[in-house]
Amino acid sequence: MSAMLEVKGLQKTYFKGRFDRTPTFQLGADFVIEKPAIVGMMGPNGSGKTTLFELITGSNSPTAGEVRVQGKNIHHVRTDQRDRLAIHYHQSYQVRSFRSLKPNVLMQPADSDYPVVHLFDEPQFNTQDGYIGFMLDFFRKLRADGRLVFLCVHPNERFHLEILQEICEQFIFVQKGVVTQHDSYDDVLNYQPARDYLGQLLTDRAA
Repeated sequence: MSAMLEVKGLQKTYFKGRFDRTPTFQLGADFVIEKPAIVGMMGPNGSGKTTLFELITGSNSPTAGEVRVQGKNIHHVRTDQRDRLAIHYHQSYQVRSFRSLKPNVLMQPADSDYPVVHLFDEPQFNTQDGYIGFMLDFFRKLRADGRLVFLCVHPNERFHLEILQEICEQFIFVQKGVVTQHDSYDDVLNYQPARDYLGQLLTDRAA
């Protein structure tokens, strides 16, 4: 049986211009998630988190490597069906859209009626009564229904870290285009670049 998500030798390089091929940013990722889970993603602004989400959903084309959702290469699937495999919700939950020059008639069907991978890109956690609990229950329901959920948060308050600790089973950390996979909350906190990134929040947590 295929893993839910395979990111294999994935690379994305941006260049100065069409004719000036000097790289301005490079992202590299290589990881596998076998089963339904809630995965926390963190990293500084501009590190490549949204680019990684776009590559996973097929709304951005890789320079090298591939993304497979339940065994299907997302970039070979019809553009009007890719969101049946992986869907990207950006901030206030609007869905990211995309275009492709390749006709859909030449591409594969998704063979899925409902998204397998749900990627939430910096969702707005309103602190009004009950809202955060409602959202966490929603993420847990997706996972219980056999889905893979990514929760990308840029923690700037202590409760953001507490949310990640409570709900996430594993983590992805992204910094300067380098993507690392971590098996637990404690594991990601033992990663020095993550500790440097979180800084004062960790001190607040221990206080």
